[in-house]
Amino acid sequence: MIIADQVLEGRDAILAAADHHPYARHSLWPGEQPRGWRRDDAVGWLLPAEHGPAGGAIGAPGPAVDVFADLVARGVLRPGQWLHLPRLDPAALAGRLAVARHDEWDFLWTVAAPPRQPGEEGVVRLTEADHPALTALIDEAFPTTTSRPGDPRVVAWYGIRDGDRIVACGADRSRGDVGFLAGLTVATDRRGRGLGAALTAGMTRALFARHDTVALGVYTVNAGAIRLYRRLGFTGTLTRSSVHLA
Repeated sequence: MIIADQVLEGRDAILAAADHHPYARHSLWPGEQPRGWRRDDAVGWLLPAEHGPAGGAIGAPGPAVDVFADLVARGVLRPGQWLHLPRLDPAALAGRLAVARHDEWDFLWTVAAPPRQPGEEGVVRLTEADHPALTALIDEAFPTTTSRPGDPRVVAWYGIRDGDRIVACGADRSRGDVGFLAGLTVATDRRGRGLGAALTAGMTRALFARHDTVALGVYTVNAGAIRLYRRLGFTGTLTRSSVHLA
């Protein structure tokens, strides 16, 4: 049982309470019946294990932490699980949630196709035969990403080739109503040549064929990437804190 001002049963009820925010549309996959809640100015939800995070919330961070702390105390949530919360100071979790790791990132979105970028025509959809090369590129250039070949959250991989070599790649993780780019990676010896802009623009344009909104996540400290994404039209912003329960 979730202790809250209002219990929300199913995706439609949660989306309505969240005013169909792009982050909620991205997080809640069609065809599922998640449990959610509203408490004061926060709306939150619990997710099936295959999503990765165990739950999330938008709105005021304090009420969200109160509900998740109660779920931890009652054993609904366990150590090792992730929560995606509204941005908050780590000190606000002291004595409420035991946290092994705290990451700050921004959820950015756009509702318009980006300006054309040089080299964008080189962005192609990859196949399973490319997975070994993708793994090698990611291990070398972006080893901390959670998006990897074989991840069930990934719909498709895109990339840019230079001859037989994949020099940039990204994952389409569009499981909700919103197109979602993840794991955007450029080979370390090819950075500074516009490949990141070409990859992001090409993938965004491809996802707009199926979605009315396209989004991505970026660590808040990555100022250079945020400037690039803003230039490409990703001006919608929701600041997030992800916590790994201890």
